[in-house]
Amino acid sequence: MRHFDLCVIGSGPAGQKAAIQAAKLGRSVCVVEAREVLGGAAINTGTIPSKALREAILSAEGARTLGGGPAEGTCRRPTFPGLWGSCQQIIKTEIDMVRDHFDRNGIELFTGRASFRDEHTVDIEGPHARSAVTADHVLIAVGTRPAKPQGVPFDAHDIITSDELLQLPALPHSMIVVGGGVIGTEYASMLAMLGVKVTIIEGRPRLLDFVDAEIIEALQYHLRQLGVTLRLNEKVVKINRVEVPPGARSTNPFMAEACLESGKCLRADCLLYCIGRHGATEGLNLPAAGLGADDRGRIKVNASFQTAVPHIYACGDVIGFPALASTSMEQGRVAACHMFGERCDVIPELLPYGIYAIPEISMVGWTEERLTAEGIPYESGVAQYREIARGQLLRDEIGMLKLLIHQESHAILGVHAIGTGATELIHIGQCAIAFKATVEYFVNAVFNYPTLAECYKVAAFNGLNKLKHV
Repeated sequence: MRHFDLCVIGSGPAGQKAAIQAAKLGRSVCVVEAREVLGGAAINTGTIPSKALREAILSAEGARTLGGGPAEGTCRRPTFPGLWGSCQQIIKTEIDMVRDHFDRNGIELFTGRASFRDEHTVDIEGPHARSAVTADHVLIAVGTRPAKPQGVPFDAHDIITSDELLQLPALPHSMIVVGGGVIGTEYASMLAMLGVKVTIIEGRPRLLDFVDAEIIEALQYHLRQLGVTLRLNEKVVKINRVEVPPGARSTNPFMAEACLESGKCLRADCLLYCIGRHGATEGLNLPAAGLGADDRGRIKVNASFQTAVPHIYACGDVIGFPALASTSMEQGRVAACHMFGERCDVIPELLPYGIYAIPEISMVGWTEERLTAEGIPYESGVAQYREIARGQLLRDEIGMLKLLIHQESHAILGVHAIGTGATELIHIGQCAIAFKATVEYFVNAVFNYPTLAECYKVAAFNGLNKLKHV
């Protein structure tokens, strides 16, 4: 039986970075991956496929300029298999890159399903053989899978999760998206850009309630402009698969029906269920290691990502919010440093959020709602893309960047953006917050012209003008 300093279960973003960090600290590391391919859900079914699909849609629709919607003369409904096919090389390249990183860092890979025999021993059931390893430390980074509650008749065609969406043989004419979280919002906007009639059903008053309210107002306005119907403050009580009525526009014999608590029943060619994800912890035999998971398969950890058993760590989506690839990578790195006594400074307030809807959204730092709740005096400074030369060149009429500024110290407390390049633009604000820059820094800074980065200067002037009247 082989022994390692660290055994990582799962090769997604958290597992990758933990394994590489530990290897760079001179430790012996193995990774156990259940799939035949590396990368976990992030590369194979989640982050990379969805973002690759988004880019393919923007390219196919000629819609990288968002102000006017799809460009005139472009094909309104490219084939879904064609779009998905264009993403395959990107996915393959990412898989190959992970394998190369493992090889170059001396990380040993085992293919098979992992389960604990005891707190230091992991059994591996591979496709052709069984083996086992022992390790001083174990990191659980198995990720999540879409939640499939009982009572919902999933069939991989008419009523689906995000995993099945990418395998659809053709674009549906209409789709109901149940759940206005990150995944539901991203896919709803992509499909709407392709001309699919999309209805989002969300039980809360607005989409993405952890994002700045003003940014979400702009997103919801744009989604409606794309033809998306938003059913907010509505709860689904029953989902059915029903026969298509005679004369209906559909090539399938069945369609999906969602009945709401308010009494309404909505029908569409396809229903995408996007409420929650479940930790992929079943089969790990956690009790043998002295561990357990909650009713959603998530594992509880402390600030250093240790579980109730100190030498066993857990990172990534399996521990819950925020469940983003970027945060999972950092969690894996931090966990590896902690388990081997390497200093690693982390500031959770500086973790950025990126949501790849159309248009994209990003944020870092405080929100207006949180500042208000905490009683912190602040002012906001806003720049609209249409005020910026680069925004005009991109024909992005809806983009916006907002700075949240402390009224007394003038420190930058938060940055929020929507529009082209928002997920890239946010990192300037991230650095400003990290180094405790004041709004005057952006007033005095010189930015290349024309760039979207000029938004910071315009927003800074706007915020200072407001502060003069406080």
